[in-house]
Amino acid sequence: MKLLFIHSDYIEYEVTGKAIEHPEETEHHRDRLDEALAVFIAVEKVDEKAPEQIVEDASNEIEKTVEQLNVQNIMLYPYAHLSSNLSSPKSAFQILVSIEDALRSRGFTVKRAPFGWYKSFKLSCKGHPLSELSREIISEAEKPSVEKEKEIHSEWFILTPDGDLIPADSFDFSNYEDLRLFYEYESSGSRRVEGEPAHVKMMQSLELVDYEPASDSGNFRWYPKGRLIKGLLEMHINRIVKSIGGMQVETPIMYDLEHPALSAYVKKFPARQYIVSSDKKQFFLRFAACFGQYMIMNHMTMSYRNLPLRLYELTHYSFRREQSGELSGLKRLRCFTMPDMHTLCADIDQATEEFKRQFHTAKRWMQDLNLDYEVAIRFVKEFYEKNEQLAKDLAKAAGKPVLIELWNERYFYFVMKFEFNVIDSMKKASALSTVQVDVENAERFNITYVDENGEQRYPYILHTSISGSIDRCVYALLEREAIKTMQGKKPMLPLWLSPTQIRLIPVREEFIKDCEEILEEFKKYSPSYMLRIDIDDREESVSKKIRDAEKEWVPIIIVIGDREREQHLVSPRFRDPKFNSDQPMSIENLVSTIIEEIKDYPQDTLPLPVYLSRRPKFK
Repeated sequence: MKLLFIHSDYIEYEVTGKAIEHPEETEHHRDRLDEALAVFIAVEKVDEKAPEQIVEDASNEIEKTVEQLNVQNIMLYPYAHLSSNLSSPKSAFQILVSIEDALRSRGFTVKRAPFGWYKSFKLSCKGHPLSELSREIISEAEKPSVEKEKEIHSEWFILTPDGDLIPADSFDFSNYEDLRLFYEYESSGSRRVEGEPAHVKMMQSLELVDYEPASDSGNFRWYPKGRLIKGLLEMHINRIVKSIGGMQVETPIMYDLEHPALSAYVKKFPARQYIVSSDKKQFFLRFAACFGQYMIMNHMTMSYRNLPLRLYELTHYSFRREQSGELSGLKRLRCFTMPDMHTLCADIDQATEEFKRQFHTAKRWMQDLNLDYEVAIRFVKEFYEKNEQLAKDLAKAAGKPVLIELWNERYFYFVMKFEFNVIDSMKKASALSTVQVDVENAERFNITYVDENGEQRYPYILHTSISGSIDRCVYALLEREAIKTMQGKKPMLPLWLSPTQIRLIPVREEFIKDCEEILEEFKKYSPSYMLRIDIDDREESVSKKIRDAEKEWVPIIIVIGDREREQHLVSPRFRDPKFNSDQPMSIENLVSTIIEEIKDYPQDTLPLPVYLSRRPKFK
């Protein structure tokens, strides 16, 4: 049986004449149904072998679809044009009536266009990704046997840095608690969130980022301090990707839903799409930079001498309609910033070398953010067996046991991928850095290069996000600090990411001018750096000002009073315990200490007014 589902504003028909010698007797020569799922049905010869099962399976499939679309009305429409192997009219009519009865018994409003008649019809399609679906119902007699049809499944292992591959359920996790949590999370398959993650209150209390009630769920507003952090992470990932040869491009955020090259690929993920309409056409909002970069690559002229070739885009707006139960603060969003690179490689040897290089780059990113991580490497089993040494090399590079997932068959477009994951305060895992080796899409999008013999070849494509979503990196940073807080430690951001790096606190109003002079002295000793220094000039006690700076996680606090004026030295309070706190030092020496910490990272100016008395509250 062939089925075509169309979610419609309305469907109406009118009988125009006999299509077979003895059509169904009917009084319904004209009818209409609003807000309905129109189900066009072709009953096939093979369906006669198991009509009861076909009726049950078709009814279940229709019910599942109407529940997914949240509609109550169903129009069943006989439509012989869906198949060239039709059943007899008698069998087709009996099966259609049985489906009608089955659906009506389940509480749906059902109409059926009369069988055996020519009909004209009008229909208004809703036009969203799920509004047009096709299904095929196959009887058990015609389904492949279990031996013929392999079920896709995974096996889980732990690969040690020494190269030992151990079944995950036999591995001793005694000294690897986070790896155990990661394995249990991954093997469970559930992504549903229960409770609010700790980073949500942190991002709100620090005035970094918050929910936007006027937008769709999973879309956020970024306040000045949060935007500074996000911007610094963006600058840093841009530098890193360019340092490994990424050529930066920019591509549209929306694409034609019916584009011949994109349509089939996009419709694999219909529930994840945002759809917009323009000039009577429908467009989907991108969920990655793949589409734009594919289109560029399709028009490029390349030879083997150009490979590996890397196109890169920092997509400030990528859209993915994650399920509402999966949305969780900054961990999983519907609109996010994704640094996305696609690398073309001539052959599998070049692809695996590039894969290893990008693995090391992703590890560097995790280290730059000072994030603890767990590594997952996923393979199609056959590919793993041919590239076992690659897996061992990666585990050795990770420097710790890694989780290995082996699929018995390929059911994605890639044959292997790696991820660097973090474990949050709720003991859940999230992937940041990731790379996939794609063996399918070059051919689908007709991306070719010319080999040494002048022949056109399809390259391998590496899908790469060295950092993962920038928004999720902020989540990971805050969740790390939430865990430290649970351990009785002070939360803090890396110095290069702290919105305020140094706060000057005058003990009395008369010392505000001294703070201003010290601020200028900081600038004199750091002409090539943009140190972020503010002054708490509010009419509050010194202890209150210090407490407020602590609540903001300000990494260096300097109180300015008589001693500092007389000695021209400062006694910084470092939040990070690796520095000696409260020891008098010159501004020049303090600047040297700070620069040593931030010299390898991007700089930006203070995101708010220098004087705290002039700052608005965002919460």
